[in-house]
Amino acid sequence: MKGKLYVVGTPIGNLADFSPRAIETLKEVDFIAAEDTRVTIKLLNKFDIDTPMISYHKFSNIDKGDEICTRIENGENCAIVSDAGMPCISDPGENLVKQCAERGITVCAVPGATALATALAISGLPTGRFTFEGFLSVNKPNRHEHLLAVKNEERTMIFYEAPHKLAATLKDMYNMFGDRKISVVRELTKVHEEVIRTTLAQAAQFYSENEPKGEFVLVIEGARHEEEEKEITLEYAVSLAKELSQKGMSLSESAKEAAKLTGFKKGDIYKQLI
Repeated sequence: MKGKLYVVGTPIGNLADFSPRAIETLKEVDFIAAEDTRVTIKLLNKFDIDTPMISYHKFSNIDKGDEICTRIENGENCAIVSDAGMPCISDPGENLVKQCAERGITVCAVPGATALATALAISGLPTGRFTFEGFLSVNKPNRHEHLLAVKNEERTMIFYEAPHKLAATLKDMYNMFGDRKISVVRELTKVHEEVIRTTLAQAAQFYSENEPKGEFVLVIEGARHEEEEKEITLEYAVSLAKELSQKGMSLSESAKEAAKLTGFKKGDIYKQLI
């Protein structure tokens, strides 16, 4: 009988956020696939979990995924975890889930905290529609192409960024997007959690002068929707008057009403009507 893959969310900072179900799952599975075993062992020790671990990270190849899948097909249960948060979201675990899906292996979710949703919730920016953009590439052409692709995105945008790249990222965003609202969310759920609600210009200036510390989530206002205004011409005013006359108004009354709505003179509209 096949086993299952459990996608288990871990705390993004505060260990008190670790759910009883997640702890129970990690204790009961046969092995844990961890992004960094050195990080995960601290969590396991804290909650007296002695389940064996194997390493599964961004440098793991298809063969490593196949190895895990084969063990599951042979009846073992596996839990995959990342260093913090919900694995498989902007995370190498995505590939393992894909391999399991292709091989008909059941994948179960044991949800936990996710930095992107948590940051959005406290950002003060619109939350109804948003797009998660993950990390920007360190490659300048790819970075520019990514920012250019979302320049006109009207939904709230969420990015992850490491401290050593933050100043350059904010500068690039300001140059591409202009001066929009941004919430710089730092060290979520940790002792030094902070939300700076400001603008891209001010954020870029601040972090060019102050060294960033901690892990960051950037929540950025989407592009403002500018509705195209219909050009009001005399021709448009005349067509409006014609529509009104077809609905039973006299030509004179139609011209008068169209004049009110468009600002053109009644006489000019009337001349065109007759």
